[in-house]
Amino acid sequence: MIEIKRASTEHVEGISRVCSEGCLDTYKGIRSDENIRRNNKRFYNHERIYRELSESEGWDGYIVELDNGVVVGAIGGGRIDLNKSEIYVLYLDPTRRGEGIGTQLLRYLTEVQIEKGAKEQWVSVQKGNYKGIPFYEAKGFTKNSEKMAYSNTSDENYVSLRLVRKI
Repeated sequence: MIEIKRASTEHVEGISRVCSEGCLDTYKGIRSDENIRRNNKRFYNHERIYRELSESEGWDGYIVELDNGVVVGAIGGGRIDLNKSEIYVLYLDPTRRGEGIGTQLLRYLTEVQIEKGAKEQWVSVQKGNYKGIPFYEAKGFTKNSEKMAYSNTSDENYVSLRLVRKI
């Protein structure tokens, strides 16, 4: 049975797994293995996910899609301005691509963000990410700008595309 809901402590392991595996699948060949490992360790460790389960200022908490109780996708975002929201993370089990999981999670988070007053929705997508870019473009996002990736170290120069859509 498929279910979308706000994440709870029982989903921490699944969120970590889906985000880490999804990140590896997405960025393999686009970013260095060291960059991927470092970002997975920084962003998708159990302690951090546990702290980020609940809503806080600028963060809407994690939302998961479950298939018979197993996490198959996770999304999180938050408000960045009075009427602007952001998608910070959206990953799914790489073996489940093409099943509509990302679309359903995006729809759920978008409703949360609209209820909080958002009129625009933003996302940063790695330049060259030919899994993420077509997905967001199909949902009505358009390129607004480019910037250096948030997770770059001083010797990295990965570029993120800033995409936006009206919601």
